[in-house]
Amino acid sequence: MGTIHCISVIPNAVKIPHSRRLRGIHLYPIFAGEPNWIQCERSIIPEEANGSIPVRFSFIVPQAMTQENTPTIFAAEKRAHWRALEPEIWSIQGADLDAVPTQSILTTLWDQPRWLEAYHLYDQRGSELFEQICGLPEYYLTRTENAILETHARDIIARAPVRCIVELGAGYSKKTLHLLTEQLRQRGSSIFAPIDVSAAGLRASRAAVRSAFPEIQFHGLHARYEEGFSAIDKNLPTLFVFLGSTIGNFNHSDFPRFFRTLSAAMGPGDFLLLGADRVKDVKVLEDAYNDSRGVTAEFILNVFDHINRLLHGNFARDNMRYDSRYNPEWQRIEMYAVARARQDIRFADIDAAFQWQKDEKILVEISRKFDPLRLQEQLRFFDLGAVEHFTDPREWFSILLLKKES
Repeated sequence: MGTIHCISVIPNAVKIPHSRRLRGIHLYPIFAGEPNWIQCERSIIPEEANGSIPVRFSFIVPQAMTQENTPTIFAAEKRAHWRALEPEIWSIQGADLDAVPTQSILTTLWDQPRWLEAYHLYDQRGSELFEQICGLPEYYLTRTENAILETHARDIIARAPVRCIVELGAGYSKKTLHLLTEQLRQRGSSIFAPIDVSAAGLRASRAAVRSAFPEIQFHGLHARYEEGFSAIDKNLPTLFVFLGSTIGNFNHSDFPRFFRTLSAAMGPGDFLLLGADRVKDVKVLEDAYNDSRGVTAEFILNVFDHINRLLHGNFARDNMRYDSRYNPEWQRIEMYAVARARQDIRFADIDAAFQWQKDEKILVEISRKFDPLRLQEQLRFFDLGAVEHFTDPREWFSILLLKKES
């Protein structure tokens, strides 16, 4: 710790001259009080005692020197903006992740026609329901993508020689375990940095990595996608991982905006691993989003319980039903909440209301489907060149490995 200069002590019984140097001081964090201060104890012989009687006392000094160091995954100019939320999980200073969702809900509910952004689906209950969806027999996406990763993880990591893996929307990072296994086998100690707005999801990911890969450094980023990946040091060789065909949730304006921002944040020679669901038989697609057990319907309509809690709204779940269908013109599944009868929607803390008319739809989520060759061609215009295309025997799902072109 070096030498500490103290002006006074607590309690006030003993005064120390400004120039007096105290060596060998023991530092004890005060966890029950102010987290930015530490307590020091030392036996010294104050001048007032003429050197005859040792005195033990306690005093308080700032703790800034003991704060956990910001990890080097962050670009130098970004490090000051991040703070430790808890061990190995980082958050942006002063960030309010609830402020933007509130604004998003209101602006899209008043749009024409009404709709919602998909990330509102993932409160605690929504995340649990989605985990159930991933295990349903009709929902082929998760197990198909997982099988591709399990089969090709060695090739993926061999083609993308990096020190850091950054996963967007990490959740519980189950599929990423295949990549981490190969990363550790081929390169030894590495860094894993998932980005997620769910602190609970990051904690679960941290526990899984600590248990299975203690040699890997874990740094969870509690942030939205763009905030997280834009903070990564461009000089750190990185594989960005975006799985689950989450790009299918982007509408046609979100898609180019997202990839422009991601490409700009990537360093020369960084890689992107992208999961994309493919166009296929309509019945297969529609069954995947309208399962026989009704879990998907509960997942979609649960968003209104979430909105009621956030905005003190009065959406009545018994006054709505779930409807989904494949739109061939837009190549996407559309998932709606439909009003069974007219309802006056109000929010207690906001001076605004609207009438939700009988049979009126609110678009809650979309899931776009892709031709992988056209997708690769499109991504070239964002300076992302195709390296490899991995798929399953039925060619239902694609995982694309792309490289940032300088």
